[in-house]
Amino acid sequence: MREIADVTVVIPNYNGIKYIDKCLESLYEGSAAPKVILIDNGSADGSAELAEKKYPMCKVVRFKENKGFCRAVNEGIRLSDTEYVILLNNDTRVDKEYVYRLWKAIQKRKDAFSVSAKMLSMQNPKLIDDAGDSYCALGWAFALGKGKDEALYAKPAEVFASCAGAAIYRKSVFDVIGYFDENHFAYLEDIDIGYRAKISGFSNYFEPGAIVYHAGSAVSGSRHNKFKVRLSARNNIYLIYKNMPFFQILLNSGFIVAGILVKTVFFAKKGLGRIYLKGLAEGVRLCMSEKGKRQKVHFRRECMGNYMKIQLELWGNMLRAMDLLPFLWKIKLYF
Repeated sequence: MREIADVTVVIPNYNGIKYIDKCLESLYEGSAAPKVILIDNGSADGSAELAEKKYPMCKVVRFKENKGFCRAVNEGIRLSDTEYVILLNNDTRVDKEYVYRLWKAIQKRKDAFSVSAKMLSMQNPKLIDDAGDSYCALGWAFALGKGKDEALYAKPAEVFASCAGAAIYRKSVFDVIGYFDENHFAYLEDIDIGYRAKISGFSNYFEPGAIVYHAGSAVSGSRHNKFKVRLSARNNIYLIYKNMPFFQILLNSGFIVAGILVKTVFFAKKGLGRIYLKGLAEGVRLCMSEKGKRQKVHFRRECMGNYMKIQLELWGNMLRAMDLLPFLWKIKLYF
């Protein structure tokens, strides 16, 4: 078995008793034996105890309460003493070559901050769950390839951001751009950190050879629910405020407003319109708060070329997003 000494796998866990055994089993059965740290967010279902008892080689760190995805993975990243860190959702099973393929992919790309795995639906492995994440000028973030034939995503590619549910990160870059923003708690945190990396000149990639099977919505319970809609709406407003300098917000303001109107109608039809608007209001308040202002990415003149490249990508991704309008009900679209 190949052992990779410079990779640590960090698994955030919250009441994952249904999945955590198979997740850890698949990791340790792989062709590379990584270090594994499980950060437990105050689980009460015995999943942390199972990990400790059945997998003593796995380091388990327990929080007394659920501090959110971002706080959990930040703890794991800081505890890691390796050059690379893989973040992995607890509701996954990985292919035997998963760790090795991600490690090789990021090693050969010196500009890479992250590399996203090819996430397949656990219920139907012929379909893509996530092939990297995209973000556009409408203020929409979406999983590439969601619900499509996995054979269509067979080539490595550059993506806007990696899905933090199954991706490898170059740890040294966190010291440059900062860690996951704990104001997010959960949702859009991976778009945010990928965005920050791009501002600083790093890139994010997709590696089709690294296969993960993902159950999806293991914690929140469904694709669209009050908790997810409210928090994602809040974080989307915050994401725009935080990463776009004022001139870029002005440039995209018409598209952003149009995107909000479309999503308002979408959620109103699902009976979640009021929750969505409440989340937007919470996002505005977060932007105006001291804790929000502290995380603002200040404009750097030397990064102007990176801002221009990002803007072109936002416009290009908007055209791709417009193609998804008839299929909003079946894709993972973060609001």
